[in-house]
Formats: sequence, structure tokens, C-alpha cells
Amino acid sequence: MNKKTITVMSDGDGTRLDVYLAAVLNISRSFAKQLIEAEDSVVNGKHVKANHRLAAGDIIDVQYEVQEDLKARPQDIPLDVVYEDESIIVVNKARGMVVHPAAGNPDGTLVNALLFHCSGTLSGINGVMRPGIVHRLDKDTSGVMVAAKTDEAHRGLAAQIKAHSARRTYWALVHGNIAEERGIVDAPIGRHPKDRIKMAVTFKNGRNAVTHFKVLKRYGQYTWIECKLETGRTHQIRVHMAYIGHPVVNDPLYGYKNDDFPIQGQVLHSYSLDLVHPVTGQAMHFEGTVPADFLACLKRAEKRD
Repeated sequence: MNKKTITVMSDGDGTRLDVYLAAVLNISRSFAKQLIEAEDSVVNGKHVKANHRLAAGDIIDVQYEVQEDLKARPQDIPLDVVYEDESIIVVNKARGMVVHPAAGNPDGTLVNALLFHCSGTLSGINGVMRPGIVHRLDKDTSGVMVAAKTDEAHRGLAAQIKAHSARRTYWALVHGNIAEERGIVDAPIGRHPKDRIKMAVTFKNGRNAVTHFKVLKRYGQYTWIECKLETGRTHQIRVHMAYIGHPVVNDPLYGYKNDDFPIQGQVLHSYSLDLVHPVTGQAMHFEGTVPADFLACLKRAEKRD
């Protein structure tokens, strides 16, 4: 019998318990329901139903029989390591890399690369398919991420992310000329009512979401901005910028269809990360190299000014 304690990340906020367990443990939804109905899983120490909606920071304790072939496998995939010690590893995730295995992406992910690089030494709190993963970036968002090597580090990092004391700064190129030097988008985000792949600003069943943005440079038709998040909702920057009429350039879900920029996916990059080391207590600041495709998009925007 395998026992796991799972901390719900921001991407699980508002998700049904059975759906989240199926994704994290890489099991069928029906098997996840069986675990819940058999009371082999609890949320924050309480037995709840399969349709219970989770919140970021919830703690799920689950026991189940794990099949060896369902575990994520180490793969020798190059990593851009920004910082590493015995407790944490900070990487500059490449655009196009999925963070963890899931349906449609069984391998070739950041988790597979981390398992190889760290010789399997990663926190097991988030299950066999998401070892070490404390937070995530979208497949086509590049930039700085932290992963935990130990359960102690994982719990400390997860607490900071839940309390929003770990600060993530993003760079984005958006459509239009933003008149203000800085601003705040305070609008709740939830699943799109008609398209379940997308998120949307919705005042019915939406969850609190706040994005702070600052203009870094204007290009006439485009604006290069810095974003800081008070909350960590799925696709938050992309949804919020589209909501105020300045969608992220080349965004396939929320942007314009006729964008022509030298990049795969949205022009969005996790530029920096500030946190307190979960073991030593030291304040730390990390930045990764800005990818060439992001810089090429800024040059394209400047030429179109």
C-alpha cells in the first residue's frame, strides 16, 4: 500500500477531488472515485465526496496500490539549472516543455528531466507523477521555477506559495498601447462557461484573482509589461490581460488569431522568483536567462512601431 500526502497547487484550485487525484496519481477517474468512496483519501483530515471542490493549499492524504509502470521515469533531457543544493533546485524551464506527465504527455517533461538530473531525489508529496513539483508553468511559458528535493523543503515552499510570500515576476508582450504606467486587474477567474479548456473572468463561481502590471516599454501597437501576481490562478496573466483588452501576443487561447511572431505559443516568460529557503531561512532571488525567442519578439514589435 502506497501512502501519499499531496498539497493542492494553484492549478487544482476549484477542481473536483476525483479529477485531481486521477491527474496527480495518473490513475483512472473511476479508480479515484473508488478510493474516495472507500475512504482511502481525506482532504484536510476529513472524508469528502468525489465532487468536492478543492482549494489551493488543501492537503490530501491518500493510500492506494501503485503500479510500478505508472511512475514517471528519469530521462536524460538537458536542463538550464539556475541554482541547486540538497533541498531545492531552481531551473529556467524551456518553452514547449510540459511540467509533469499527464494524458497526452507521458514523458519528455520537466519531471522526467529532474528525476534524471537529481538521481531520483525529489519530494514525494505530490505523488509519483509530480515528484518535487510545488508550482507549475504552462507548457509554452518559459522561465524560472523551483522544485523540492525533500518533503521538508516541499512543505516549506508550498506554505510560501499559499501565503503569496514567494514572489514570481513575469514579463509579457501584449497587444495595444497601455496608457497607464502601472495598474491592477482585480477580477475573479474560473472555468469558461462554454469552453472547458479555457479559463475566464467570471463573477459566478470565479475565484479571487489579482494581477499587478507595470509598463517596461511601449512599441506603439504593443506594450512590454512586467506582471506580479497576488494569486496564482490557472492562466491568470493571459486571462486578465485579455479581459482588459490587451491580450498576450501570440496567445493561442486568449489572443488574436493572426499574430505573426517568431515564437511557439504566448510571449510570456517567468523572469524572476523570490523566496525564503525552506531549510536555511535565507532570502533568495533568482533570475534565468531570457530566451532568444522572447527577445526576438520584442525586436519584431519595435520594428512595427
